[in-house]
Amino acid sequence: MKRVKCPKCDNYIVFDETQYTDGQSLVFQCGHCKKEFSIRIGKSRLTGIHQERYLNERSYDADCGSIVVIENKFAFKQVIPLEMGDNLIGRYLKGTEINKPIVTRDPSVDTFHCAIQVSRDKRGNLRYVLRDAPSNTGTFLNMEILRDNDRVVLSEGDIITIGATTLILRTATPAS
Repeated sequence: MKRVKCPKCDNYIVFDETQYTDGQSLVFQCGHCKKEFSIRIGKSRLTGIHQERYLNERSYDADCGSIVVIENKFAFKQVIPLEMGDNLIGRYLKGTEINKPIVTRDPSVDTFHCAIQVSRDKRGNLRYVLRDAPSNTGTFLNMEILRDNDRVVLSEGDIITIGATTLILRTATPAS
């Protein structure tokens, strides 16, 4: 038996994978939220960017925090760990020069949409600064659009909107 998680509500659907052949596509409808989604049986052809570590909310880098890509109409929830320096955010496309790709089919997210710079201030506290790439559709922080030269300091829980996709900043957990 195999379990698949609904991309909208995170409920599991259980099915017998032995009844299907590799490469076969299956369509499910979640019994809880009625979302329809499809999967392909067999070994994934996707690259390392799609590995479970990007999808598991508990796997973020506790040293630098993460961004949570919440449900949109194009994809599923993802958690992307941040690192010190520039975190270049955009739509995943083979050959792009970004280090924090979002797996989405949202055409309004550019392949390089925005950047979050993680650094330390004079007291040693982490500082998160957001800037637009510049992108075609703009970057919004808490529903306010950033101009091309804007640099905005972020706080825990800030909401960043790029295209039809929403990101939530999760700052690093302090060491005990």
